[in-house]
Amino acid sequence: MLQFAQPQYLLIIPAISLLFLFYAMARRARRKRLLRFGEKALVESLIPRASKSRGWIKLTIFSLALFFFAVGLARPQIGAKLKEVETKGVEIMIALDVSNSMLAQDYSPNRLERAKLAISRLVDKLKDDRIGLIVFAGDAYVQLPVTADYVSAKIFLSSINTGSVPVQGTALGSAINTAIKSFSLESTNSRAVIIITDGENHEDDPLEAAKTANDLGVKIYTLGIGSQAGKPIPMPDGQLLKDKDGNIVVTKLDEETLVNVAQKGGGVYVRAGNNDFGLDAIVEKIHNMDKQSYKSVVFEDFDEQFMYFFAITLFFLLLEFLIVSRRGRNFFK
Repeated sequence: MLQFAQPQYLLIIPAISLLFLFYAMARRARRKRLLRFGEKALVESLIPRASKSRGWIKLTIFSLALFFFAVGLARPQIGAKLKEVETKGVEIMIALDVSNSMLAQDYSPNRLERAKLAISRLVDKLKDDRIGLIVFAGDAYVQLPVTADYVSAKIFLSSINTGSVPVQGTALGSAINTAIKSFSLESTNSRAVIIITDGENHEDDPLEAAKTANDLGVKIYTLGIGSQAGKPIPMPDGQLLKDKDGNIVVTKLDEETLVNVAQKGGGVYVRAGNNDFGLDAIVEKIHNMDKQSYKSVVFEDFDEQFMYFFAITLFFLLLEFLIVSRRGRNFFK
């Protein structure tokens, strides 16, 4: 399988055709200037050593050099073989609240987008751990099964929005129970759940779910996002969310629930800040847990091929240098 690490440089290739256009225009303009001195036959007799084709040959060779240079800059790679590797780490399930309250703008641009950004940055720092994603509102669903494929994790993360779960609400208990069932490791000392939410639970009993998780060796960490003063909820149509009586709904951070869930789950509670979101502090504590060995199927590193294309480029440049545009100057006739 062939792939390019920096394919943007391939855009140079279509521009090569412009060299031929500009060269043809330049030759035409030159002929017009020469014809001012006399008729065509007379001018050609005055410069008998001039070659009509050498210029085109040199340009063609230079264009080939430029073509292979562009391909080399794009860094062609081959390999792409699957291999099984064994690493040691922990499994982390991140349960992200996608209820409408996460649209509140006490974080920039809103709670949900700020949480997604923090998770994306966290994924960039992971190395040997596995990660999975759960989205929840009135119910909970696995968005991404636990995996060591961090690229896929970021792709699935980017697609999350408040429409990912059709039922509104905040079912913390359901999110915890779903996470418990989603781990692949059987070890009781290397699994953790991070719940990112404003904590306004309206659906079930998260404390009982957290206790069950802790009894099974799964640690529950909670990350509170929101403000205690509360913020209204802007909707996609530009209006603020209102209740059935027409009053504007204000969503507040329920820290008490999240603290209790973390305590029952054997983890800790952290309040998200605008600058320091708090995920790094939680993951640092998770990394103090026992590591579990597991096997993963990954792609081998691709073999770089750019040096071969640069070598071909050098060959054509040397060839172009040896060819002159006038007859009799070297053996290339």
